[in-house]
Amino acid sequence: MAQEILNVSQLKVGVEDKEILHGVDLSLNKGETHVLMGPNGAGKSTLGYALMGNPRYEILGGKVTFNGEDLLSKNVAERSQAGLFLSFQNPIEVPGITLGNFIRSSMEQRGKKMTYFKFKKLLQEKMEFLQMDPSYMDRDLNVGFSGGEKKKAEILQLLMLEPSLAILDETDSGLDVDAVKTVSLGVEEYQKTQNGALLIITHSTRILEALKVDYTHVLVNGNVVATGDSAMIDDINENGFERFIK
Repeated sequence: MAQEILNVSQLKVGVEDKEILHGVDLSLNKGETHVLMGPNGAGKSTLGYALMGNPRYEILGGKVTFNGEDLLSKNVAERSQAGLFLSFQNPIEVPGITLGNFIRSSMEQRGKKMTYFKFKKLLQEKMEFLQMDPSYMDRDLNVGFSGGEKKKAEILQLLMLEPSLAILDETDSGLDVDAVKTVSLGVEEYQKTQNGALLIITHSTRILEALKVDYTHVLVNGNVVATGDSAMIDDINENGFERFIK
């Protein structure tokens, strides 16, 4: 029997007194990969930020359960500790805390404690897998990182934290071909080793080429207007979103 990780029911979200999402329904089970596509301004990123608890996004109605518990009653830290992960479209710089210390602190908050030696060894293995210079471990988080290194750093966090649900917001945005390939390998590794649920928010399909996609959802003007399998991605690539907008 499928294990439900996330259930979104009639979720309405507003930003600055404007309703962006108008009653979104979505359900993800353990091990499934869902893709959320749609034209710019449809509300895709709004859904991700609202689920993570960004205070800028106001919940106007609906319910969300995560692993059977009410998600909307939890703050950002509690959602992260419960196993929810969000990679940002534009990762922010955090001066004063190194990438390594940030990941170790995040793991400890999730109850994943280990000796420093074991942590460092595991981190170095994951960085090597993602073709990251090991010196980035001791650099301030995202400070002076290229766009590709910022995205790799987020996938590194994904592999180390092993969340039960990962929301990836435009993870391949602005990346060159080699960086997209590396990031895709990292996401594929998460699929294989963690068997968690994935919600990939994107308007591009480059990162999806190496991944097994179970469901594709189309979001237009704050509503999920269509749901299908991976074949829908090819249809969108060929024909765009015009038929969904109509």
